[in-house]
Amino acid sequence: MKNCLSKQKNDYPSNPKVAVGAVVFKDERVLLVRRGQPPSKNLWAIPGGSVEIGETLQEAAQREILEETGIKIQAGEPVFTFDVIERDGTGKIRFHYVIVDLAADYVTGDTQAGDDAAEARWVTAQEIDELKVSAPTLNLLKTKFGFGR
Repeated sequence: MKNCLSKQKNDYPSNPKVAVGAVVFKDERVLLVRRGQPPSKNLWAIPGGSVEIGETLQEAAQREILEETGIKIQAGEPVFTFDVIERDGTGKIRFHYVIVDLAADYVTGDTQAGDDAAEARWVTAQEIDELKVSAPTLNLLKTKFGFGR
């Protein structure tokens, strides 16, 4: 069993990590995950994860969304870019991600949380008000898609 206090693979990086997310709509609902790991643990967000060496942003998004949600997508163009920089109690940078969210089309599959996601589900604009959603996700959905609060 892994020690809870042990360093995670992306903790305290020497340089920023590139990550992707995919904004996927189906039947007027958006695909969200409740994050199971830091940063933003237990907050609902656009699903995604780290880009692996040799992957395009689209390939990374398609792989990550399938791993986290069980949903197969066709990833498109970037729609939103932001930084996640989290410091520990001493001021050291614990996480630094540059995240590129892509528009994506639903292809097939049923939601099933996997990988770093504690939960995965399709969320309506009304339901989003009842969830603890990350600020960047709320901003993206509202400003780029007119979805939510």
